Amino acid sequence: MSEQDAGEQPVQDVEEAEQLDVAEDVQPEDVEDGVEGEEPEVAVEDAEVAAVESEVAAGDAEVAAGEAEVAAGEAEVAAGEAEVAAAEEAADPIEALAGVVEALLFLSPDPLSTGELADAAEADEQSLAAAIELLRERLAPGQRGLRLRELAGGYVLASDPAAESAARRLFSRPRLATLTPAQAETLAIVAYMQPVSRPEIGRIRGVSADSAAATLLERGLIEESGRSQFGAALYRTTSLFLKLFGMGSLKELPDVSQWDPSPEEQADLRDRLLRAGDARSGGSPTAGE
Repeated sequence: MSEQDAGEQPVQDVEEAEQLDVAEDVQPEDVEDGVEGEEPEVAVEDAEVAAVESEVAAGDAEVAAGEAEVAAGEAEVAAGEAEVAAAEEAADPIEALAGVVEALLFLSPDPLSTGELADAAEADEQSLAAAIELLRERLAPGQRGLRLRELAGGYVLASDPAAESAARRLFSRPRLATLTPAQAETLAIVAYMQPVSRPEIGRIRGVSADSAAATLLERGLIEESGRSQFGAALYRTTSLFLKLFGMGSLKELPDVSQWDPSPEEQADLRDRLLRAGDARSGGSPTAGE
């Protein structure tokens, strides 16, 4: 053995002795005790995990129950809406009949009995009674400007007493008198043939139109619109005419072709229009043109 080997031998002996000491210190019982100490900790963790999973499952069950309640509530709402729709559908005929009754009462200047209303609306007495009751509710005091009243054995529409002062102010103004047949004829000729002169109107009507034209001028239904080639004044309708007859423009005048005159009326009208046309196209003017 060399000196170097002799020097290393004591070192190895020391290391081996230390390892033996360590091995002796760690006994099998200590190892088992360490393993047994870890098992309870693992069991506790597993229990905690199981508890959390149980809570999650309980939460899912609550959510499912809540969704079931929401679905049940939606079903109830849908059923309620269906009932409302069915009720509205059932009430529609009465609603419509109430509107017809209201229109009839508005148009009639005299009280209308239930029999007259039923005949005009082609309704049975029971439906008519329900419609009148519905109309009475709609026109209850304070709801609208009209009232449903029973007078002389029938029904009428009357204004609310609260509007009396306003109505007095409205009807205190001068009112446009009703047109006479001659004035209505003259106005119709001006409306359809404007601009047209007074002599032309007289030829079409077959009689003088001086008085009728003067009244229409005074009431503002027609106005002058230049002069004819013979110096006679030409007339046209005014904006007041459109307003009173509920028209936006002259294009809304009724189509003459929709009328159905008798053969005699048609021949007479044709002759008048031909004479007026001849005069317009350069025929001999009559006195006053």
